Amino acid sequence: MEKDYTFLESTISLCNKCQKRIEGKIILKNNSIWLTKICREHGTQIELLEEDAKYHLSKQLYDKPGNKITPEAKLKNGCPFDCGLCSEHEQHTCNAIIDITGKCDLLCPTCYASSGKGKHFSLETINKMMDYFQKAEGGNAEILQLSGGEPTTHPDIIKIIRLAKEKNFRYLMLNTNGLRIANDEEFVRQLSEFRGRFEIYLQFDGFKEETYSYLRGNKELLKTKLKAIENLKKYKIPITLVCTLENGINDDEIGKIFEFAVNTSGIRGINFQPITYFGRVNEKNDHRLTLSGVISRLIEQTKGVIIKDDIVPLPCDVNRVAVSYFYRDKNGFVPLTRYLKVKSYLPLIDNTFAFDAEKIIKENNISIKGCCSLSFLGDLKRIIPKDYTKMNSEEKRGWWDNHSFRISIVSFIDKYNFDIKSMKKECVHFITPDLKRIPFSAYNLFYRERYLNLINK
Repeated sequence: MEKDYTFLESTISLCNKCQKRIEGKIILKNNSIWLTKICREHGTQIELLEEDAKYHLSKQLYDKPGNKITPEAKLKNGCPFDCGLCSEHEQHTCNAIIDITGKCDLLCPTCYASSGKGKHFSLETINKMMDYFQKAEGGNAEILQLSGGEPTTHPDIIKIIRLAKEKNFRYLMLNTNGLRIANDEEFVRQLSEFRGRFEIYLQFDGFKEETYSYLRGNKELLKTKLKAIENLKKYKIPITLVCTLENGINDDEIGKIFEFAVNTSGIRGINFQPITYFGRVNEKNDHRLTLSGVISRLIEQTKGVIIKDDIVPLPCDVNRVAVSYFYRDKNGFVPLTRYLKVKSYLPLIDNTFAFDAEKIIKENNISIKGCCSLSFLGDLKRIIPKDYTKMNSEEKRGWWDNHSFRISIVSFIDKYNFDIKSMKKECVHFITPDLKRIPFSAYNLFYRERYLNLINK
């Protein structure tokens, strides 16, 4: 008699209870992908990796070599116990997070950082962390997110943002729950001086009181979120909505959040994040929401506006990130993937979250060689205005702000769904005060408490 599953590959995982490294295997069963593992002490464990097996199996079609890194740690105990980045890590830092404070003006039950009563980092320490990120990326660091805790509680937040802008990161994001932005218009006016490759990464979980009660411990937050958006629109500061999703709580609002975002001026994109089980979240939902699960709900709830091939694995981290980029035509937003065949253009796509047409289209001339490049440019020119190369930097920025939109879906790694391949490719990294880079998931699983103790000394 045949087994009731198909074996796909072996992996290294973690025990759900003792969190020791254990062997595991990834299997296909009932059209979904599962992780099975056996701990000698705690027995057999099984976890859902992807709801849609077809999506999982397609990931490798988009994969590409990672960028070289300079290792910071020696191999000793094995991944994920040798961080900063060790020589076994397979991807550079696409997106760096610097926690500038441990303080927060909310106490969210689902906070992965367990934030609330910590202290602020000094401007000197933050400056060193920023410089280290630039150095680690050879002076070409891409996305920097200022986070915490709630970074707007830091008394030097404006100075910190100004300092970051001076260091010429490709993009700068301020991660915030929006409370101060909703209640302090003068602060928003000050933020407006940083327009241009600067965004507000705004926590926004839906439209139901029970959602905010469950995720944030405060059912009255929706009005605050909407007021924050209005204030940011008034000062023309771009917004990305960041939506934490839990199965059975707000996964029925994915389509509504998308519709709201694309129809609200100033909102440049949405980042959907299925809840990850670390920090204050101690109990796992028995019906875990996965990356492909978010995609299927988005397709179903937008009723044909988004179709299956519109959302693709992100080439720099195919296992845990999916993306779709949109442009606006006379009828509304259209996914770029309907014109740009991503699989065909992998050599031209950087290992990054950021789609930057200006790296491809030169100021007054197109100077890229090869059939692949010419085809890509031909497709791209279909959506960009004929006078684009004649625009100044501010006009180009304004055009992209008004004519582009993005969706990203990020499924981070916890002790339940840990597989070593995904960890080694994770490209969102924390910059630590002792100047290391630690992958987001490993940091929150094993290292955050150590650094919380540092910040609270």
